[in-house]
Amino acid sequence: MLSPTGWGALVGGAALLGAGYGFGYPEAAVLGLACLLAVGVALVWTGRSPRLSARRRVTPRKVARGDGAEGCVALTNTGGRGRRGLDLSDRCGGSPLTLHVPALAAGAEHTVRYPLPTERRGRIALGPLRLERTDPLGLARRVRVFGPREGGTDTLLVRPRVCLLPILPSGTAHHVEGPTSDTADEGSLTFHALREYVLGDDLRRVHWRSSARTGTLMVKQLVDVSLPHTTVVLDTRAVAYPAEDDFELAVDCAASVAFAAARSNFPVDVLGEAGPVLRTDGAGGGDADALLDRLALVRRSEHASAAGAFDDLERARRRGSLVVITGTGDTTGLGALERVRRRFDRTVVLRAGAGRDGAHAEPRGLGSDVPQLRVTGLDSLLAAWRREAAR
Repeated sequence: MLSPTGWGALVGGAALLGAGYGFGYPEAAVLGLACLLAVGVALVWTGRSPRLSARRRVTPRKVARGDGAEGCVALTNTGGRGRRGLDLSDRCGGSPLTLHVPALAAGAEHTVRYPLPTERRGRIALGPLRLERTDPLGLARRVRVFGPREGGTDTLLVRPRVCLLPILPSGTAHHVEGPTSDTADEGSLTFHALREYVLGDDLRRVHWRSSARTGTLMVKQLVDVSLPHTTVVLDTRAVAYPAEDDFELAVDCAASVAFAAARSNFPVDVLGEAGPVLRTDGAGGGDADALLDRLALVRRSEHASAAGAFDDLERARRRGSLVVITGTGDTTGLGALERVRRRFDRTVVLRAGAGRDGAHAEPRGLGSDVPQLRVTGLDSLLAAWRREAAR
């Protein structure tokens, strides 16, 4: 198709040609004819779509906020003729990128590498790739869009940053056998699921009715409910965080606390004002990665009160540790923590951010015996958490 310059040359050439013939100015007619010929040559130049293939690679596909990530696009000329005048453009999270492509001989490949933005969490959409071929005068162009099947689109997941924290002692017995231990204290075991019998299983745990129905010997798999259970309440209200960076730090804190429990195969619940964010049962198998993936997509909310985050805790039987993470701004609704904290063995409040002029509001109705840890970065989180764990 014609570019704006091409349309100008076409209209101007036609006008000059008509005026030259009509008013007897042969020079103008020749100039107009030259413009029209140039437009025609440009259309022929860009008439056929070049035979090119594209491959995209994102390394790594999941990255912690602030760490490096790279996009790589390999463009191959699969046709039998050399190609020049190629421009490659991409989009990264909605922002356009222009990638230089030199002349490509038949069968040649050109690779372009470029850094990807990782300053903010979230799923960053890459593409689609757009290949634009223009004539030397820039009068005409042909655009080819590479779709998902042609390697033109991809995604990068930017996850929260984490620091490695110790498990916060909660006063319950720690069983090293894991959440489905058959050797834990009998009083701390409860039914979890049925599985096939393996040599060495206790025959007293055979589920005879299911075995008869399936024709396979089935045994009851038990969960050790004495495992340290971590409940994380993340305040996502925009009014709780004077700055966006404070909210990012709060999500990093939530990810660090939840990751510490999940990587040790302990159950974790992450809650927000709108309800559960993610729940793991401590069975392993990628719980830690699932937590980071889900927290990568958490956004600030417009809720006015944080009280809704504690509603589920009032209706459920809980033990273990309760960690509430909020900012240094509005504290409306955080006093609801007082209604549920007696259900837990240990309660800690993390206040993320520097606050305005170093000041911050205190939650109303919260007992003075609830530890409140000020966190200005992951280093201060680690130091404060270690002091609290040793208390």
